[in-house]
Amino acid sequence: MESSDYVDRTLDLVTCLHERYGAVGTVIQSYLRRSQDDVENLCVRGIRVRLCKGAYLESATVAFPKKADVDRNYVALMKILLDRGNYPAIATHDEKMIAETKAFAAARKVARESFEFQMLYGIRRDLQKQLVAEGYRLRLYVPFGKAWYPYYMRRLAERPANVFFILRNLFRR
Repeated sequence: MESSDYVDRTLDLVTCLHERYGAVGTVIQSYLRRSQDDVENLCVRGIRVRLCKGAYLESATVAFPKKADVDRNYVALMKILLDRGNYPAIATHDEKMIAETKAFAAARKVARESFEFQMLYGIRRDLQKQLVAEGYRLRLYVPFGKAWYPYYMRRLAERPANVFFILRNLFRR
């Protein structure tokens, strides 16, 4: 979802499709203030969730403006998903979020095969290799198709911090 304007419509569609077909999931962004309620509702319905931080420009009434608040909410949502979710995807390159997830899963005895990490292809290959070597599941995200480049440019334009994130991590092995 590239805007909070689409969240209700998207979740309504996901819920309808899940009721009809079963194998449907969605993405929830931890920077949106509403995300805890959404995650809890999705868990009750058994709908898979991919948790990410969120990359688009939103007002402070809709989204947490401070990174610390986004991170705090990410951890809270991750805990709900690992406790009650249906094979959640923890999508992050943030070493602190990965460490929090690993520690929580270990403390709760959450099996490594009951969730997965997700990362962008080519970014933080060192972390990708480490997670796999430790026995965690990892899925790599690769934007593709005719619209991959416009999608990528919109993400960069929406939040200039994304440019620095990509540049900083592109050359890490």
